[in-house]
Amino acid sequence: MMPNPHVYGHHQYPQAESAWMHQQPSHQHHAQAAAAAATVAQQQHYNRLATAHNTVGALGQAHAPDNVLEGSVSEDNRRTLQYIADLLNENTREAALLELSKKREQVPELALILWHSFGVMTSLLQEIISVYSLLSPSQLTAAASNRVCNALALLQCVASHNETRTLFLNAHIPLYLYPFLNTTSKSRPFEYLRLTSLGVIGALVKNDSSEVINFLLTTEIIPLCLRIMETGSELSKTVAIFIVQKILLDDNGLNYICATYERFYAVGTVLSNMVAQLVEQQTARLLKHVVRCFLRLSDNARAREALRQCLPEPLRDHTFSAVLRDDAATKRCLTQLLINLSENTMEPTAGQLTL
Repeated sequence: MMPNPHVYGHHQYPQAESAWMHQQPSHQHHAQAAAAAATVAQQQHYNRLATAHNTVGALGQAHAPDNVLEGSVSEDNRRTLQYIADLLNENTREAALLELSKKREQVPELALILWHSFGVMTSLLQEIISVYSLLSPSQLTAAASNRVCNALALLQCVASHNETRTLFLNAHIPLYLYPFLNTTSKSRPFEYLRLTSLGVIGALVKNDSSEVINFLLTTEIIPLCLRIMETGSELSKTVAIFIVQKILLDDNGLNYICATYERFYAVGTVLSNMVAQLVEQQTARLLKHVVRCFLRLSDNARAREALRQCLPEPLRDHTFSAVLRDDAATKRCLTQLLINLSENTMEPTAGQLTL
C-alpha cells in the first residue's frame, strides 16, 4: 500500500482532502479475471509445447541421421545454446551472462529458450539473491553490479516477450527486483543496479497490458518509483516516472491512485517536487512525463478538483516556455491540462470515467 503522506515531503494538498470523503469499491474482480485469463493463456502455451515435443519424438523414431539435425543449427546458434548451458555451471556463468546479454537483440526467441531451458531461470534468480547481502551495509562493487545487471538484462528479455510475459508475472519474478529499487546509495554500482531493475519493470509496462498493471498494483512499485523520482539520477527518474505514467494511463491504475486521498497526495506531491526541481534544472525529457501524469490525473473528477487548487504555479505561467519551445506535443498536453482545470470546464457525463 502507499506510504503515509509525510514520507514524501511537505503537505501541499490540504484543501484537496475533502474530495476523498467516500471510500471506493475494491477492484478485486479485475485481478481475478486477469488471473483466470492468464491461466487459460498458459495452458494454451503448454499445449503448443506438447505438440512440438510430439513432433520431435516422431523425428527421433524415424531415426534421422545425427549429422542432418546438427547441420540445421548454425554456428552462432550453437554458441548461444552453449552459453545457455554454461549458465548452469557457476564456474562458467559469469562469462555466459555477459555474452547472452549482448545477444538479446540478435536472437528473437532468446526469451523462450531462457524460460523453457531446465534450471536457467533458477540460475538467474540465484544471481539476484546472491547480491542481497551486499545491499546493506553497502558493499556492492562495480564487478558485482555488472554481473547481476547482466542477469537482469536477460530477465528484461523474458519480461518483454509476448509468450513469456504472463509466465514471468505468474512466477512473481518482479518482486525479486524490489530490494534493488529500495536502495538509496548514490554510488555508481547502486545507480546502475536500480536503473537496470527499473528497465525490467519498464519492459513489462511498455505494451500497455492491463494484466501487468493489475499485478503491479498488488505490489509496492508505486512508492518505490516515487522515491526514485525524487532522489535518483535523471535517467532513473525518467524510467521511474515512465512506469508511473503507464500505470496512470490504465483505467484501473488511475482509479487505484485516486481511490484515496493518501494515494493521490503521495503521487501529486512527488510530481510537484519534481516541478520545483525542474525550475532549477530544466530538462524536456522529464518535464514531458510530469505534464502527462498531471494531465491524466485531471481525467478523474476529484483529482481534477484538487489540482485546481494545488497545481504547481510554474506549470500555469510561462516558466517552461523555453524548454518546451520545440516540443509541440508536450505544449499541447500542458494546454489541455490547464483547460481541464479551468473552472468553467464541464464535469464528466455518465459515460466518462469517475470514481
